[in-house]
This record gives sequence, C-alpha cells and structure tokens, in this order.
Amino acid sequence: MILVTGAAGFIGSNLVSVLAQRGEREIAVCDRLGDDDQWRNLAKHDLADVIEPQDLLKYLDDNIGRINTIFHMGAISSTTETDIDLIMDTNYRLSLDIWNWCAEHQAPFIYASSAATYGDGEAGFDDDGSCDGLAKLQPLNAYGWSKHLFDRQVAQMVADGAKTPPQWAGLKFFNVYGPNEYHKGGQMSVVPQIYGQIEETGKARLFKSHHPDFEDGGQMRDFIWVGDCVDVMLWLYENREVSGLFNCGTGKARAFKDLAEAVFAALDKEPDIDYIPTPENIRDKYQYFTEAKMARLQAAGYNGGSTSLEEGVKRYVQDYLAAEDSYI
Repeated sequence: MILVTGAAGFIGSNLVSVLAQRGEREIAVCDRLGDDDQWRNLAKHDLADVIEPQDLLKYLDDNIGRINTIFHMGAISSTTETDIDLIMDTNYRLSLDIWNWCAEHQAPFIYASSAATYGDGEAGFDDDGSCDGLAKLQPLNAYGWSKHLFDRQVAQMVADGAKTPPQWAGLKFFNVYGPNEYHKGGQMSVVPQIYGQIEETGKARLFKSHHPDFEDGGQMRDFIWVGDCVDVMLWLYENREVSGLFNCGTGKARAFKDLAEAVFAALDKEPDIDYIPTPENIRDKYQYFTEAKMARLQAAGYNGGSTSLEEGVKRYVQDYLAAEDSYI
C-alpha cells in the first residue's frame, strides 16, 4: 500500500491521480476534507482508505507490513498563517513522528519541503543538505521556518548515524501551478488568479516593482508545472537507492509578466496588464527572484525534462480552467 498525506491538497491529489492512472491497486490517503469542494480533488479515483490526520499514527501501527511507501505532502502551507503552534504541530512534529515510524518499520519516506526555506535568497537557492549548509538559510515566515526546521532535524539525524527510513527524500518545491489548487483561495498560484481577472475584467493585475533592479512585472520565480513535480516523486519511488534533500523546480526563473502573457495567449487575447502597489504588509518580505539549482537532483540520476512555462500555462488554461471539468 502507498500512503499519501495531504492527499486532497494540490500536489498530493495530482500524485494520487497519476498513481491511480499507473494502476497502483492500494492507495490510502490522509487529509482533512472540510466542508467545501476539496473532496473533488480525490473523487475520480479508487482509494483503499481515507484517514483523518488525528488518526494517522494509529492507522500506521495497525498496518505495519502493509504500507510500503509514505509520500508526506500534508502541511499547513499558507505563508500568512498566524497560528504558529498549529504550524509546528502539523509541519514539524507530525512529520517527525512519521519519519520515526518509517525508520522503525523500514518504509521509504518522501516528503515535501519548500523553497520558502531559502528566505530572500541571499544565501542562494541551493544547499548540500548538510547541517552546516542548511544553517546558513533564513526563512522569512513561519511556514518556511517549520519546513526548514524539519530539514535540519533530518540532516542532524543522518549526520549522527541515527536510524533512518531505507529511502528518504525531501523536495523543495518552488512555484508550482496546475489543476486541483482551487481550494487554496488567495494562496493559489498566479495562473488561475490571472485567468479569473481576465474573465471578469479583460485585464490582468500584477504587482508593481519596489526594487530598482526589477521593472513592474519583472519580478521572477521558478514556475514549475505540477506534473513535473509528480514525475520527480515517481522517479524517486522507482529509484530506492536515492536519498537526500533536493530542489524541485525548472532551474529557469521567469517573470510574472511572462506568465500573464502566457495566460492571454492561451485565451487568444492581446495582453492588457495593470500594475498595482505591492501590499505594505508583505512588501518588506517580498521575494524578487527565485531559481532552483537542479544539479544535485541531476547528479543523483534524474534526467527528466521540465514543461515550458508557455506550454504548462496553455495546458492549465485550456484543459482545466476553461474546461467543463477542471479537476484531474
């Protein structure tokens, strides 16, 4: 059995979809479904079990020998969440509990870290996964810090020779976009937000630049199609000898203006963009550039390509956002 936590979320549900398409016979999922339409992210697939997070550890103990891999995608992912205790309980303590279970029962453990661990990027967008390398990073928010703290704990356990899962891998996801992120509201990627703006007003809105080195709309991110992230996770699943902490991006930063123009192109419309001031409450923590360094994953043997921004946005807009059924 494969267990996916955060399975009704964005990346988790895309992973479940591809696992189901590949013919995996037993997929158990763990998540809170709430009272909105997030259940639709899983509705197309047969599932072996649906577990609530508070019951997860008991479920693991009840299924020793049955679970052969855990993909841990579950997290409080909002960068504006203010309940730090909730963030720590979910992103750090539960992650550590699952790690320890996988180490004790020798189940591979693949988990979601985040590019938010790099903070403002002053220390670069790469690390060697070592205690010293990770210590140089300074996340800008509690979400990034919680992910960073777990990465550092893993690095310390590995350095100390502590018992580990037979395979473990953390993935620092950069700016992921694609179907099944609709429940995230204001935390959705920019693609569906711009799509909605164009549908409503005919125009897109982007932040003005408050940095002398970047023009309006010239702020840059490493935008990665969610299917490419799933490809990396499945490659790790199939290559059990590979362990480590890796970036998951395209390795090529693109401007928000490029992304907006790609949405207009997918809709066969001429670009029309308004620039608005970056809100003051996030202005001093705003990142102007992110770009994943992918050499370590490639050195580990991964040779999969990445979907171009234009192709990924076209697929997202035409096959999902503008389609009758927007779920994967």
